[in-house]
Amino acid sequence: MSPFALLNPAVNAAYHAVYGMAAALAPVVGDGGFAVAIVLFTLAVRLLLHPLARTQARAAARARSARAALAPELAKLRRRHRNDQAQLNRATVELYRKHGISPFAGFLPLLAQLPVFALMYRLFSTRTIGGRANLLLGHGIAGVPLGSSLRGVLAAGAFTHLAVFAVLLLAVGAVARWSSEQTRALTASAAAAGEPNPLGPVARWLPYGTVLSVAFIPLAAGLYIATTTLWTVAERALLARGLA
Repeated sequence: MSPFALLNPAVNAAYHAVYGMAAALAPVVGDGGFAVAIVLFTLAVRLLLHPLARTQARAAARARSARAALAPELAKLRRRHRNDQAQLNRATVELYRKHGISPFAGFLPLLAQLPVFALMYRLFSTRTIGGRANLLLGHGIAGVPLGSSLRGVLAAGAFTHLAVFAVLLLAVGAVARWSSEQTRALTASAAAAGEPNPLGPVARWLPYGTVLSVAFIPLAAGLYIATTTLWTVAERALLARGLA
């Protein structure tokens, strides 16, 4: 059995929940109720996941504080093993183990969230759910079907649909910039504490991958990506300030 098949019951349940929400909104916002339902359902799921995100942030913060306290000892290890990277890695791991610092601090809550993200993306991108057509993708925003993509619109020459994708791309781009600035600040803080950064300057540009992805995925999935990414960036900022 495919790992994704295990998500089918949850995908079906989520599908009916979103469709029911959209039907309830239809008398107020018309066909756009399906887009609104996608956004509201995404926000509701992220709110339910917030305790895990808070746990992850606190564990990561404790690990950073502990590593910062060990900065002088880490500097000594780097000088001692400057010509032997393998030995430096072993000595660093041993130092962390001695002081009870896990290199995977904060990772377990993140891993627990991944199946939910996979479920949500599948819900808003796959053409069939439970062996039937995904009716969410048949509705639209300003006449643009939620199942269409920017690439498909350009290929079909449906240029009147470009405005909706332009707004979505601008929104995702703005969120990516905010996330990039957060990453830059975190990288600078880690560097000041003497922590390694395996991704180097590339880390700052990774958030812009969401902008590229929006060009190839259905509009419904793009709405999900925009909403969940905005939540992530805002949540990270609030957690960093101890406000969430």
